[in-house]
Amino acid sequence: MPRVLLLSNTTGYQANAFKAAAERLGVSIALATDRCHVLEDPWGDGAIPVRFQEPQESAERIVDFARRYAFDGIVAIGDAPTMTAAFAAERLDLSYHPPHAVDACRNKWIARERFQAAGLAVPWFKRFPADHDSEITAAEVPYPCVLKPLGLSASRGVIRANNKQEFVAAFDRIAKLLEQADVRISKQDSTQWIQVESYIPGLEFALEGLVTNGALKVLALFDKPDPLEGPYFEETIYVTPSRISASDQQAIFDCAQAAVRALGLRHGPVHAEFRLNEQGPWVLEVAARPIGGLCAKALNFDGGEPLEELIVRHALGENVDHVRRERDASGVMMIPIPSAGVYEGVKNVDVAEKVEGIESVEITAKLGQKLVPLPEGASYLGFIFARGDTPEFVENALREAHSKLHFHISAELRVV
Repeated sequence: MPRVLLLSNTTGYQANAFKAAAERLGVSIALATDRCHVLEDPWGDGAIPVRFQEPQESAERIVDFARRYAFDGIVAIGDAPTMTAAFAAERLDLSYHPPHAVDACRNKWIARERFQAAGLAVPWFKRFPADHDSEITAAEVPYPCVLKPLGLSASRGVIRANNKQEFVAAFDRIAKLLEQADVRISKQDSTQWIQVESYIPGLEFALEGLVTNGALKVLALFDKPDPLEGPYFEETIYVTPSRISASDQQAIFDCAQAAVRALGLRHGPVHAEFRLNEQGPWVLEVAARPIGGLCAKALNFDGGEPLEELIVRHALGENVDHVRRERDASGVMMIPIPSAGVYEGVKNVDVAEKVEGIESVEITAKLGQKLVPLPEGASYLGFIFARGDTPEFVENALREAHSKLHFHISAELRVV
């Protein structure tokens, strides 16, 4: 029986989807998760305990494990595990993205430099130490601009500034975010820098793909129909297939392939973000991982095959070039957090699920959970999934279902 190593921050819903996919395929799966190595299998799942903020040391632990239980493929979900996966794959001679490519994906400065060297369209960009004087820095940049932490993802800490006053406020706010313990632990050196780029106007898109020997196979191109113009850039709705022209789609595909080549990505899933305007496509970032959270449920392929099965087969070396996305349009809404507070519950989930085209409404927030919206936050209230004949139908269904939901968020933290 073939055996795949899955690296994941937790054994939550995304990891469980991969475990289920492996079972359906008759593939054995081993887990490597970020947990204490002192405890003896505290979750009872036989996982390899690693520390993703120490990727080389964690890779050595995986290599030691592989001396007893060999792997035939490797998959990482989420940004944090990708460096450990890259080092482990290199040592075990498994097909995966090389460490230098994964490092570039995780650092916006390195990525921009490689895109620029490859002749791709890039905005003006410059990085500044997080402890730099924001008043002085504000005089060195063009406006409007976008400030970004070098190592964070999912739009966390990304803020648009239209003038010096907004810049100073945004820079100081991001610097404070980078001092949070979870950020410093998870991102290490990249937490010392803030990148500033000139603002790129245009429509935004997300691309899901698989790379084989450096060649990109596009699995889906998602429209992001909600305007993402700032001051924050919270993603909400993804809908596929895209409604832009075939020529514009091909331009994005060509840009994506050039970006993959510039970064040096070789084998495995990629999730990329683009902007499109009259000058053509601009690559925002490329991640060496599949689409995050529950969003993969918006994608099915030939015969209803989920994305996780496709990725597992690809990790094992199967040729998946012939695979195509389902004919139906599909989409997902990542339910945004409207305000900070404590999650107290939601009403009308059953009503929302009865909206035509809606497949499911999945609330992932937990009762009593402290909610933090962007730009400091890094989570959603849940996900809404829809399918239908056209992208327009899917988008409308998602919006209607969302309008039915009524969330109760307490402004005060309760003392227990």
